[in-house]
Amino acid sequence: MDSNASARAALLASLDLLDSPAEEVFDRITRLLARVLDVPIALVSLLDVDRQWFKSRVGLDVSETPLAVSFCAHAAEADAPLVVQNALEDVRFAQNPLVLGAPNIRFYAGVPIHSGDGTPLGTLCAIGRRPRELQPDELQVLHDLGQVVERELAYRETSRTARQAIHHSDELVRESQFRMRVTFEQAAVGIALVEPDGRWQRVNRRLCDIVGYSEPELMRLTFQDITHPADLQTDLHLVDRLLNNELPHYTLEKRYIRKSGEPVWINLTVALIRKPNGEPNYFIAIVEDIQSRKDTEEALAALRQQLEQRVHERTLELQQTNDRLAVALHQGQLAARSLAVREAELVAIIRNAPDAYISMDEAGRITEWNRQAEEMLGWERAEAVGQELDRVIVPEALREAHRHGLKRYLSTGVAKVLNQRVELAALRRDGTEVPVEIRITALPSDKGQLFCAFLTDITERKRLQAFLLAQALRDPLTGLPNRRALNDRLPEAIARAKRSGQAMAVLFMDLDGFKAVNDRLGHQRGDVLLQQFAERVSTCIRRSDTLARLAGDEFVVLLEGVADPDHDPVHVARKILETASEPFELDDGVQGHIGASIGIAVYRRGDPEDADLLLKAADERMYRAKAEGKGQAWAVASGLLPGTEEPSSV
Repeated sequence: MDSNASARAALLASLDLLDSPAEEVFDRITRLLARVLDVPIALVSLLDVDRQWFKSRVGLDVSETPLAVSFCAHAAEADAPLVVQNALEDVRFAQNPLVLGAPNIRFYAGVPIHSGDGTPLGTLCAIGRRPRELQPDELQVLHDLGQVVERELAYRETSRTARQAIHHSDELVRESQFRMRVTFEQAAVGIALVEPDGRWQRVNRRLCDIVGYSEPELMRLTFQDITHPADLQTDLHLVDRLLNNELPHYTLEKRYIRKSGEPVWINLTVALIRKPNGEPNYFIAIVEDIQSRKDTEEALAALRQQLEQRVHERTLELQQTNDRLAVALHQGQLAARSLAVREAELVAIIRNAPDAYISMDEAGRITEWNRQAEEMLGWERAEAVGQELDRVIVPEALREAHRHGLKRYLSTGVAKVLNQRVELAALRRDGTEVPVEIRITALPSDKGQLFCAFLTDITERKRLQAFLLAQALRDPLTGLPNRRALNDRLPEAIARAKRSGQAMAVLFMDLDGFKAVNDRLGHQRGDVLLQQFAERVSTCIRRSDTLARLAGDEFVVLLEGVADPDHDPVHVARKILETASEPFELDDGVQGHIGASIGIAVYRRGDPEDADLLLKAADERMYRAKAEGKGQAWAVASGLLPGTEEPSSV
């Protein structure tokens, strides 16, 4: 076993990821990848000693495959994404049983997923059964979603480290000090304690990684030495305002100068800790490396207005920070009597957390409410603390379930929402609701159980998900439903026809002469003709019917609630043929002339409930219409039975 395999096996075993239940945080990523890249299979694959096991899978029935035939084993060890356009032409995979047999892999694209120390753990990959070329924006989406998976695993490593520190402590003070040190050193963000004159009092490893200095090298400098000259005066001005009690804290996006001389963008949050007599003691600085976010903002300027990547990266980074802060708060509570300075540090971090933090006692009363909770939910801390949580932020429809769940946990110790990311609605003071992602942790205290929760506003994420879903089901040229949308709607239409007893029909259309228009007048005018044809067909059908564009010059109409299945579909087809025969007015006074061939298939109650069979029957009738001279409509006269078709032509 090589060193990577040995380290990987040990790490995966400690994280309890292998052979674990499905989790929505990973399944959401594979579903999104499958939709955006339009592939049948998307996987989060983890590499064991002699197998690859799928933590999340879309479009694949098996949960693992041997490592010896794994594409992902190659991708995980690579320094860059692995893209195989046609596996049959790649000497590494041409004889692979996964290529020659099920699932018949032709196209593969995967990015490696690493642990916090760089150990390759697996991949996020997309698989297709047809050769294809991956576009640069699609490769960027794959890479960005891979970063999301990698950060989720990094969070779990941090959580594992914190749990180990808690479970293996021998004494209360030593436990608290050790946990603080682990949190400080293992944090995924840079953390520093800074003297009032700018000298570093203490720095963690992540901050050293961000600026490229070793700890001894960095300790010989000040924050002024490594701040970009263009940003220094703004930073110093905010420091002066902290020292003068004009601000409780400040947050600033600025640039550090790395040891290599290159600038790196960071998000800096600074709070001042004072001595008991009020004099400045030291600053707490939290440093997030946002260089990748800045690069992404620029790179995705032409790709959906930068929104998707910024929302995902920002949300996951904040979630990781929140989880670390929850561990830090727990440590501070255990060591409160003997480590007052440590407790002050934890309180400062919580109150300046970028997400809403709320804690509640066993009676359901609010015991803590941070600044972000005030901004998100509209209640001042002094107003919220002491109130019953369900009356403040839980919508009325969910209050009974909240109370029942709290009562059940206190009596049985069983709760579905603890230590899980749950999406629900929170009630603002003005009565409006905001969608949030909440993670709740139960902590023992001297007064019973204490419930700690971080709430993240996911309004933008919800809006983005809705936008991406709508885009995935829409033809960009005509604005009509695309093939994917038709595949969703056709089985539903058959089910409605079966329930109502009324027939429904499929009209499969192919334009006659369109290639000649494209070749003679150009693709731009051809696109205009397709748009006008779609508009004309829309006037021939009811608003309750569906017109979809499959690809090229192929269109499909779903007619529902057909009263006379022998004549009504033919009547609609005749109207379409007539309107298609009229000249199309293109730009600069140019006219286009086409025709159409239409195949009709009718579903009646008692016919097979097979959407593919119905669409195939209409497609075959369309080719029959073309063969008989074009400009015709051929129909299956009685359900899907062979030999019962009859032509209808205009």
